[in-house]
Order: sequence, then structure tokens, then C-alpha cells
Amino acid sequence: MTDDHSALLVRLDQLKAADPQAMTAELIRAGLQELIEAELTSVLGAGRYQRTSERVGQRNGHRPKTVATTSGDVDVKIPKLRAGSFFPALLERRRRIDKALHAVIMEAYVHGVSTRSVDDLVAALGVHSGISKSEVSRICAGLDAEVARFRERTLVHTTFPYVFLDATFCKVRVGAHVVSQAMVVAIGVSIDGTREVLGTAVGDSESYDFWTEFLRSLKARGLTGVHLVTSDAHAGLKRAIAEQFTGASWQRCRVHFMRNVGAKVSAKAMPPVMAALKTIFAHTDPKDIDAQWDVVVETFDSPYPQVAELMRAAKTDVLSFAEYPRSHWTKIWSNNPIERLNKEIKRRADVVEIFPNQAAFLRLATAVVIEQHDEWQVARRYVSEVSMGELRAVIAAKQRAAAAALSKEVATPVTAD
Repeated sequence: MTDDHSALLVRLDQLKAADPQAMTAELIRAGLQELIEAELTSVLGAGRYQRTSERVGQRNGHRPKTVATTSGDVDVKIPKLRAGSFFPALLERRRRIDKALHAVIMEAYVHGVSTRSVDDLVAALGVHSGISKSEVSRICAGLDAEVARFRERTLVHTTFPYVFLDATFCKVRVGAHVVSQAMVVAIGVSIDGTREVLGTAVGDSESYDFWTEFLRSLKARGLTGVHLVTSDAHAGLKRAIAEQFTGASWQRCRVHFMRNVGAKVSAKAMPPVMAALKTIFAHTDPKDIDAQWDVVVETFDSPYPQVAELMRAAKTDVLSFAEYPRSHWTKIWSNNPIERLNKEIKRRADVVEIFPNQAAFLRLATAVVIEQHDEWQVARRYVSEVSMGELRAVIAAKQRAAAAALSKEVATPVTAD
């Protein structure tokens, strides 16, 4: 007891002379070492130099192991056995970084800190032995389980009358080549007025087959009650929406449409053309919007025939929003909510520049999406509860009209030629 007491006093003097960070690191090291030795004693059934009938093995020296903690690197000794092996439960095999630093590294990765810069980050936290790019990538792979749970979760808890679809592109290494890969995202507004990210996927392009597979996966997870889908006019996406969401309206994104119009006129003509288009959306009555659209088309017939032709073909799709409550128009006539999310994905992906594979791209982009999804869960409703009551009335009216049309069709006799 006296010897133990003297040893503790000597250690205390050493700690007093050390700087605060070194003192904390030494306390962690000493505590870890004592816990490791205590666990081995329990496993063997005897302490060092003890002879008991319960002993099941013998010690055979130690091997060093460096453990990185938020207080710096600490060196502990892992006991070896003459027969068999032992590894303390408190540590993890092949893991040099503790769980707290794991969380820091993954959070930094999601927020756009490159794997090269993470080494400087952990050094600033006291891990002077550094961390390699491969180890950062391995640690970040721990996000995969969370990403998979999010992407595969059920959607049966509510219905989503409004759905927004869009894609963004990043560079990904596939084999020996660097190619542009599409990250597609689906956002839904529930019948209660809240927003949720419904799903994500990565593919080679925005093809019809890719969009169809993605939309089918959403439906398989329980997506129902869709009445309006907002997206750009990509041909494959438009076709997939029509097939997978039968009976739902399609809203051609107003912002994308105006970009399409702008591509057909000169830079000099852009301001007056855009100003004329904005007069359409300034009206608050669906009939006035419809009439103003026709007026603008007639105005463009002579000076901008290509624009007039485009507007005639797109009228129904661009004005789909007018069937729904007036208070929802600015929120459903464009893909702005999902565009902002895509910009955040791009901002963080730009740090990486080129993803090593599809899985890394999906991991980072979905982690960004999950972060936004979680913020929406605690934020106020995207649309008010009162206005969602107006939407329910619109949906009920549409369903009655559809039922009446079906009854009329069934009641109409078929005459032979």
C-alpha cells in the first residue's frame, strides 16, 4: 500500500509539472491502461504473478498501440498471451481514432472539408500523428448505414400531394474515366403542409429508364396521394412521371421555362421579353392568367415567332399551378426549393472535385440532403394548415369530377357500326 501511495505521489508531481493538455492525455492513458489490465485479469482469472486455480492463461509481454483522442495521441500497451489472443473491449481493432474524432471527421466531410484538409483538422485537435486520406475515406464510409436507412425508410406515414423532382451533376471516377453522374432528388409536401426529402439516387444520366426506376422505388416505399409533380421538361422525366403518377398533373418549372424562352432571343431582347412574361404571373385569377398568356403570345407572334410557338405548346404545362389554392402558387410553380438544395450539394461537392466512385458521391450528397431534411422537421410548415384545407377541397372536387366522368363513360352505350 505504501509503495502504491508513493507511486501515486510521484505521478501527481509529474502531472503538476506538465501543461494542461499533456496532463489530460496522461490521465486518459493511465486510465485506459488500468482498465485494459483489469479486463485481462478478469479474462485470465488471475492478476500478474498470481497463482490461482481459476487461471486459464499466461501473460506474455505487451505490444504498443497509439490511440488518438480529442486530447491528443496516447500510447497504451496491449497485453499479449502465450496462447490465444486478447484485445480490450474498450478499444476497436484497426481503429486508431476514437469515436468522438470519428464524428468530427464525418461532420467535416459532409460540410465540404476535403480529405486532405481533414489531416490538418485532426492535428489541430491534438492528433499529431496525422490521418491518411484512405483512413478518412474509411471513416466516412461509416455514413453508409445512416444513408441507407434514410433512403430505404417507409413513406406510408402520410400522403404527399405535391412532389418536386430534379437532378444535379458531379464528376465521378468510373473505372479509368472521369464522367458526369446524375444525382436525383425528390422532395414532397405532405397533406399536413410539411416538407420532406423523399429519396435520392445516383445514375449515369437522366434517362427515362433511370427516372422510372427511381419513381417506382418511391412508390414501393409507400409514396401515395400525388396530385401535382413539378420538374423541368426533360423528355425522359416527363414520360416517367406520366406513367408512374397516373392522374396527377405535371407542372413545368416556371424558372426553367423562362430560361428556355431566354435561349430563343438575343441578349438585347431579353429584358422586354421577360417583363412581358412576368405580367402573366402577376394576375391572381386563373381566368386572367389564361387570357394574359394568350395576349403575350399574340404580341410575340411577329417579333419573336419561336417564343410564341414555344408558349403555345407549353401553356397547359406551365399553368398547371392555377388549379390549386392561390396561396400555394409561388411554392409550386417552380423547382426553387429543390434548386437551393442542389446548390448546397454542389457547393460541398466542389471541394471534392472528383469523387472516387458512385458510392462516395451518393454518400456525401445524401448526407447533405439528410441535414436539410432534419431541419425541415423542426421548422414551420412549408404551407399553412389553413391553406392545406383549401387543397383538400380542390382534391375532393377533382375526385368528384373524375368519378362523374367515369360514370358518364360507363353509362354511354356503345353502338355497332
